[in-house]
Amino acid sequence: MRASDRAYRTLLDEIQSGALPPGAVLGEVEQAARLGVSRTPLREALGRLAADGLVAQASPRVTVVTDIDAGDIRELFEVRRALEETAARLAAERGDAASFAVLAEEFARAEVDGDAGRDAYYALIARFDAALDAAVANDYLTSALRAVRTHLVRVRRLARDNPGRLAASVSEHRLIAGAIAERDAELAAHATHVHLHSALSSILESVDPSMGPAPATTVAVPALVDGSRS
Repeated sequence: MRASDRAYRTLLDEIQSGALPPGAVLGEVEQAARLGVSRTPLREALGRLAADGLVAQASPRVTVVTDIDAGDIRELFEVRRALEETAARLAAERGDAASFAVLAEEFARAEVDGDAGRDAYYALIARFDAALDAAVANDYLTSALRAVRTHLVRVRRLARDNPGRLAASVSEHRLIAGAIAERDAELAAHATHVHLHSALSSILESVDPSMGPAPATTVAVPALVDGSRS
């Protein structure tokens, strides 16, 4: 791995995990020494992070981690909703039904108790996202989704300590995967809409409890692959 790639990956992980919180100062000299790279690859890494919107230049030699507020989150979800609802429809039309049926069953068995359970759940979501991207088979759409997910990792941390929301998210992902497996494009898109609505409401409440939850939205439960209901 090139030095600039290594520096980018390390800083990206630290920003997404919160080890480098919003407002953290990334001095060029200090970061180059800490990461064991020269200034040129560090500048390349910071340039990529700036293009991602994760850092901003405060002065010629000082970069800071960008903030993320309720307005940013709403804007992110506006884009996410458009992309993910489209992706769900296309996956239902083009994807391998059996693969999504397996994912639906994995979501049905998923546990979110404790750090290990939550980490396993997020790993399952990553596999679902990869299956969705493969099913869509549209490089422009998947590239836009990857950009959104880069920011979404930071946003998800805000809801990570909400057990009730995580449990609901498991069920919502199961509905989406099940609808795709049944090749029901409209239900897949609607289930995605409901999931994103609930996720946004929960995250905004975490950022500012005075906002309160958004109005509830309901969704029908899709049939499982074997034709049963749950």
